Amino acid sequence: MTAAVDKPHSHGAVVPEASRAEWFTSYDVAAFEVPSGREEIWRFTPMKRLAGLHTGAEASGAASVEVDAPTETTGITVETVQRGDSRLGAAGVPADRVAAQAYSSFTAATVVTVAKETQVATPVTITVTGPGAGKVAYGHLQVRAERFAEAVVVIDHRGSGVYADNVEFVLADGAKLTVVSIQDWADDAVHVSAHHARIGRDAVLRHTVVTLGGDVVRISPTAAFADKGAEVELNGLYFADAGQHFEHRTFVDHAVPNCTSNVVYKGALQGDGEGDTAAHTVWVGDVLIRAAAEGTQTYELNRNLLLTDGARADSVPNLEIETGEIAGAGHASATGRFDDEQLFYLQARGIPEDQARRLVVRGFFHELLMKIQVPEVRERLEAAIEAELEAVGA
Repeated sequence: MTAAVDKPHSHGAVVPEASRAEWFTSYDVAAFEVPSGREEIWRFTPMKRLAGLHTGAEASGAASVEVDAPTETTGITVETVQRGDSRLGAAGVPADRVAAQAYSSFTAATVVTVAKETQVATPVTITVTGPGAGKVAYGHLQVRAERFAEAVVVIDHRGSGVYADNVEFVLADGAKLTVVSIQDWADDAVHVSAHHARIGRDAVLRHTVVTLGGDVVRISPTAAFADKGAEVELNGLYFADAGQHFEHRTFVDHAVPNCTSNVVYKGALQGDGEGDTAAHTVWVGDVLIRAAAEGTQTYELNRNLLLTDGARADSVPNLEIETGEIAGAGHASATGRFDDEQLFYLQARGIPEDQARRLVVRGFFHELLMKIQVPEVRERLEAAIEAELEAVGA
């Protein structure tokens, strides 16, 4: 990428080498060069552990996609469609070679539509199961919320294998969609996923990524506003053990006036190791406020808690502003170990050190867990975090 000559004001954040507005996008995998890992977009990713996804690995298996939709309403439609369906690609275009490879390689896509003015009380659960150990698969999923529709969708990733996909969220005017994407893969799994969201006038998207399992997981959520008055929350929770690489790259594209975005990602890391055997997490948060996006309100936050020596967390906030007529913009990022004052406070009240440490970790994640509106999912994640803490003896 070539450096931008005139870089917009960044409010103290890191300014990318090139404006996000200039990044190349294409559905054609041949339009992208094979990445070496030295490119900015790939520099944190362990390329040798991607099982050839970036070099054009051919599909050798298939992932299964099962949709469990509420039976008490007729407002939900589930379809299996082919690549030529005109709705596919409505939320965004691939911005890297793996996303383009996934778009070029899937055999059928799943489209879930919530009809206009439908309010779905029970969550829609979409279970994606990997192709199996040693196999490669590609997929495509689209969730559509029509005008004034409201729904909660849980996307649950399980199983083994190598999987790359594009996931689209298309929100019409006034729609409200809550999404929880859970990566609870087996230890061998490699998952590279691009999430694309297009949000209509006065629509609201609440999007949460939870990453707990897998060898290498890289999720890239992008949110773009189609009209004014829209709102997006991008939340993330991740817990990495020794040898795991979890990477999350968020991008919010403010191109229209009077929209709001809020990004909060929190992670914990544990486990002894060095190099590829260490726990490693990456969060890169990009926000672009274009010249036409007056009245924008945006904030992004990343926090990382290192529970053992050797763990590594990279955190890179990027804030690019092309207009001074905004309501507010800011960012915060921090990585550190346990807060000694919190531990001292708890121990001074008779709580043993190991229990005090667990309470600190639970409190660290509490904000994000409370945003998950599905009790069963929240309880499952709380249990998973407790199991992680048991494993390290925190």
